[in-house]
Amino acid sequence: MELGEALEQALPGRPFRFYPAVLSTEADALAWARAGAPQGAVVTAGYQASPRGRAGFEWNVGDGLAFSLVLRPRLPAPREGWVYTVAVSGLADAFGEEATIEWPETVCCGGVEVGAVGAHVEVGPIGVEWAVVNVLIHQADPELVARIVEAIEARLAEASTPVLAAYLRRCDTIGRHVVARLVPLGPGGPEATGRAVSSSVDGSLVVETSEGRRLAIPPQSLGLLSAPP
Repeated sequence: MELGEALEQALPGRPFRFYPAVLSTEADALAWARAGAPQGAVVTAGYQASPRGRAGFEWNVGDGLAFSLVLRPRLPAPREGWVYTVAVSGLADAFGEEATIEWPETVCCGGVEVGAVGAHVEVGPIGVEWAVVNVLIHQADPELVARIVEAIEARLAEASTPVLAAYLRRCDTIGRHVVARLVPLGPGGPEATGRAVSSSVDGSLVVETSEGRRLAIPPQSLGLLSAPP
């Protein structure tokens, strides 16, 4: 069975597009969302010339698969980063209890990366209007795609408190010392250094500096996250 047919069978009744080759599923999903695509619409492809994740960083799909999911969350504009918490939590759920999270976008099993997310969130005058979540997995498994889509939607439908509690339990970034380099990246660009102590309901990583100040780093403002030198 060809990949497109297998994906369509794994996602029955869902608005669905498959392309043998495309520039990026994100570009198509963005246009579809602007034109009114409903929540749960999925765009997939056998090959992407320029697949993109968080902050526009290019993904190396290899033998895996990248796809895009349209969401229509009810969120106020200051909470747009919550889309990252929801998306990476759903991705981790699909891989099981052993999966861990690296804020803001990566899921690992046994210390090995198994997937990642990126998100474009469209904010209007009264809040978030829609979002496109891009998902990368390192295996082209249609059934896994279906589990991820369902898990992300389930997390989006939950109240924030249990989602955040589950997220914090499996987020390995918490407790580490980190350097957060913010966009725009560059030699003089803004950065924050300290210990990651929590995450919040707007998706931010809370970093405590050596002076005891607490800084909230929104996922949409992050360029790179690394360990201190």
